[in-house]
Amino acid sequence: MKKIKKVQTHEMVSKEIKDYIQNNQLKKGDKLPSAEKIMATLGVGRSSIREAIRYLEALDVVEVLNGKGIFVKEPSLYQLSTKITIENEKSALLQLCEVRRGLEGIAVELAAVRATQEHLDEMWHYYELIGNTKGTESSIADMKFHQAIYKASDNIILQELIGSIWNTFVEFWRAPFGHNEFFHDSYPFHKSMVEAIEERNPQKAREEFNKMMDVMVRAINEFE
Repeated sequence: MKKIKKVQTHEMVSKEIKDYIQNNQLKKGDKLPSAEKIMATLGVGRSSIREAIRYLEALDVVEVLNGKGIFVKEPSLYQLSTKITIENEKSALLQLCEVRRGLEGIAVELAAVRATQEHLDEMWHYYELIGNTKGTESSIADMKFHQAIYKASDNIILQELIGSIWNTFVEFWRAPFGHNEFFHDSYPFHKSMVEAIEERNPQKAREEFNKMMDVMVRAINEFE
């Protein structure tokens, strides 16, 4: 028998919202039902709705405009992942590691050449948040940290490629195997990677990134 993966309520809510967008073929700028209506329809609490919306905002799937409502921001960001059936989570995560090594590795090297002080400040900000928060808050901060590196690469084509499969990458941040702190040991390499980017050392930045990915691969392989 397989271990039963723990799924948090906000994850189920966010999936329902994404399914609603897809099933109704909503486009960028289309308005979603209010938080109150979603809460009543799904029969969940306000905190779960709030957390799900924040999670989808972090993915750039929706945006909340104060006084106006919840709107679709970029539906294409998760369309690819809906075509991928992940039957073996372990195998899927290992394959994602291979893809991340390629795409994000390039972004890290470019960031070491092109990052502005604003980009660096953003990386340090989210690095601190990862360490000072837990659960969903920490996961969102980690996502934002890596997104800051993509932006610092200053390569629009690369950002579009990563964006097209972003929701598949999110598997890394949504509690693999039901454990929120699964990649805890990779945290120190976030710091050394930013330090290398700050030093304008692409080779060292890539080396630190690869060390982080090695930790992730080892953690995935060791999981029973």
